[in-house]
Amino acid sequence: MARVEIVRLEKSFDETEVVRGIDIDIPDGEFVVLVGPSGCGKSTLLRMIAGLESITDGEIRIGDKVVNDVAAKNRDIAMVFQNYALYPHMTVAENMSFALKLRGEPKATIEKAVKRASSILGLDELLQRYPKQLSGGQRQRVAMGRAIVRDPKVFLFDEPLSNLDAKLRVQMRSEIKELHQRLKTTTIYVTHDQIEAMTMADRIVVMQAGLVEQVGTPLELYDAPANVFVATFIGSPSMNLYNGTIENGEAGLVLRMDQGAVLPVPQDCPAVAGHKVVFGIRPEDILIADGPGVVARISTVEPTGAETLLLCKVGDITTVVISRTRPTVGPGDEIALSFPAERLHLFDQATGRRL
Repeated sequence: MARVEIVRLEKSFDETEVVRGIDIDIPDGEFVVLVGPSGCGKSTLLRMIAGLESITDGEIRIGDKVVNDVAAKNRDIAMVFQNYALYPHMTVAENMSFALKLRGEPKATIEKAVKRASSILGLDELLQRYPKQLSGGQRQRVAMGRAIVRDPKVFLFDEPLSNLDAKLRVQMRSEIKELHQRLKTTTIYVTHDQIEAMTMADRIVVMQAGLVEQVGTPLELYDAPANVFVATFIGSPSMNLYNGTIENGEAGLVLRMDQGAVLPVPQDCPAVAGHKVVFGIRPEDILIADGPGVVARISTVEPTGAETLLLCKVGDITTVVISRTRPTVGPGDEIALSFPAERLHLFDQATGRRL
């Protein structure tokens, strides 16, 4: 196990910057997820840590060693890829042991390592099968087993669940998290799926356009997003956003929506009268009001059992409401919505930064 430090890391392809001055400190044993939209630089960053991509500027340290010029095979890391990368002519046991054989490890050591990994991953009954005889989830376990037998300082996962169906992805998420809790190996995991990030990570690194937008625990990012991008990227369904202006009211500051409704502001609101803001509220925090409120017209009702999703229009803004009371409403109905002040997230309209 080892600490991983990324210091002012940059990567350019000709004149195109894809990673721009990134600083991340990953303590020994932590499970960190790099998340962001396609093209944000997360996989490139992972490949630089692995030694599969050269570095334009900055440093990568694994443990107390700078590894910028260290070959991938000498970095003591193990990587699990999206496409599994199993040798089709080798059995499960041979796939898992191949790296140790290349390293020249004794036969007894190899057998012990394979037995330990197969026991952890539930592969004991599959060791003599070939990849073509395995399901997608079993192939992914073999890829993970191949990484475990190496007993590396750092595990790197590059969107390992992308090829699995929805049900199997949920199962494998739990298995990977349980594996980390058992092995305590420093793990860096790349995904574009924020649900994977929220459910698996000790900390999440949200990236966009080669930059780190925010680093924090899943609940820190959910409860206090640093900017509009993080607010909309973390959470499913994503946060509802509206434009408005802070004004002086009879009893203090109020928030006037561009749609005309007037709302109370949070008690610790740092804005002043005249401040143009973007404000957001999570779908589950919106209440259906019995009396006056923000007028919304229902477009679609989506019952899911435990919850009902209401897709509404507030002016021309699509608004998602999650209700657990099974409201008896339908498309075309008008309802009044209540936005509790303590649940509002305020951002500067010009910069997008949290107020």
